[in-house]
Amino acid sequence: MHIPEGFARVTPYIFAENAAPYMDHLIAALGGVNGGRTMRGQTLANGIVRFGDASIMISEAGRGFPPSTLSLYLYVADADAAMAQALAHGMEKIMDVADMDYGDRQGGVKDIAGNIWWLSQRLEDKPYG
Repeated sequence: MHIPEGFARVTPYIFAENAAPYMDHLIAALGGVNGGRTMRGQTLANGIVRFGDASIMISEAGRGFPPSTLSLYLYVADADAAMAQALAHGMEKIMDVADMDYGDRQGGVKDIAGNIWWLSQRLEDKPYG
């Protein structure tokens, strides 16, 4: 089995209305990197946003593929700075950044498509649990 570099065996795939601007939103608000776009006319057929060694895929919602929402856990170097950047680019805060009893400093935001992102800074160099 071949899995392309930057992808995991399970990779999130989001269907969004106005998918191309949504992809730009994730890049600006969360520090993602454009991993490539395949356009069908003015419509995003497939987009890739990379976050370090992980990728998500995005496509335009449409008949048979309604907009999807999910919750994603994004590890960041500085949760407070990541929260400030997300809010500056139009994300909605759903949970203040705080130290969690499982060793993460974390806050939550909702993106313009309704997906929840947990911005998590790992404070301990040990496994969960």
